[in-house]
Amino acid sequence: MMLDIEQMKIQLDDNYAEMVQMRRYLHQNPELSFHEYKTAAFVADTLRGYGLEVRTQVGGNGVVAKLQGELPGPTVALRADMDALPIQDEKKCEYTSKVPGVMHACGHDGHTTSLLFVAKVMSAHRATLQGNIVFIFQHGEELSPGGAVSMIADGALEEVDVIYGVHLWSPVPLGQVTSRPGAFMAAADEFTFHIHGKGGHGGLPHQTVDTIVVGSHLVVNLQSLVARNVDPTQSCVVSIGSFLGGGAFNVIAEKVSINGTTRTFDPQVRLYVKERLKQIAEATCQMFGATCELEYIDGYPPVVNDGSETDRFMRVSESVVGSDNVHTSEQNMAGEDFSYYLQKIPGCYMFVGAGNVEQGIIHPHHHPKFDIDERSMLVSAKLLMSMAMDYIEHHRA
Repeated sequence: MMLDIEQMKIQLDDNYAEMVQMRRYLHQNPELSFHEYKTAAFVADTLRGYGLEVRTQVGGNGVVAKLQGELPGPTVALRADMDALPIQDEKKCEYTSKVPGVMHACGHDGHTTSLLFVAKVMSAHRATLQGNIVFIFQHGEELSPGGAVSMIADGALEEVDVIYGVHLWSPVPLGQVTSRPGAFMAAADEFTFHIHGKGGHGGLPHQTVDTIVVGSHLVVNLQSLVARNVDPTQSCVVSIGSFLGGGAFNVIAEKVSINGTTRTFDPQVRLYVKERLKQIAEATCQMFGATCELEYIDGYPPVVNDGSETDRFMRVSESVVGSDNVHTSEQNMAGEDFSYYLQKIPGCYMFVGAGNVEQGIIHPHHHPKFDIDERSMLVSAKLLMSMAMDYIEHHRA
């Protein structure tokens, strides 16, 4: 007899108070990317308490648990990320981060909690499970090169047929879910320009090569890359995140560093933007007599959802939130290393609404006042569980 998905949804509802408690504990005790030691230990201990086979230190700080069904069938992987961000938590609430300068500003505490309770509920139904569920708790999503690559290399996807992941998304209202087939989230690359000039006295600029001026022109010139060099039918973003240089009001800076990101979907556009960045920088610096070095990090590739698995999402999610609350997303210029899993096996990455204007949960991801409507964790857990069970139902022996 197959598992009763509606019964398991009710069991998730019954665990909601405990879910909130766990999420708030994780929110108060965040750890940065590649430093998730206590978080990983907490996750592993919790999973062992559910009677699951647990591997730790998978590709670093990753944790993988396997629920082996008593009956033969396919293997479905479900993934959550665990890391936090170097941001000071400015929320005024009882579960504000206790770690100075570190907070869960992207919902990963909610992702981890949701998946842990999926594991809890499903493990109680092992006797009627036709197949296997692999629970992947990933480290280092926020910081390139990410944790997905090393976890895959360390066997996280061995014998896995399909994978699903959820992002709690504050711009989408609670109760709504969204995804799209094909390219969903962008390739996210990082660049840093190191501009070298000639420093000197602020009152004698003619004796210098002012790197602040050079860098300012470069920032402006880079805006033409998207506006005038990239086909307007293609999606592309070039953003500057930091401009570092100088130190005194009367000193012309010898050097500056400019750091930013590019976001693209098309591989050819991605390569062109990389080349064009260097050309614009070199030409700008030459005009002023400065020199420039470019550091370019190829980040995460685009998240490309499998068409059939996205169709499954569109159908299955209706039973979770109702047909009126299931939407096809626009392409999103944020990046996600879930893309690496999708390069290996079919799957679908999905957004679950976590915003609530009435409760003041309006701040974007990576904001110091970011928060989620915690009821979104129930939607996330039910969606992941429903996707897994639907796949098993249609692929069981």
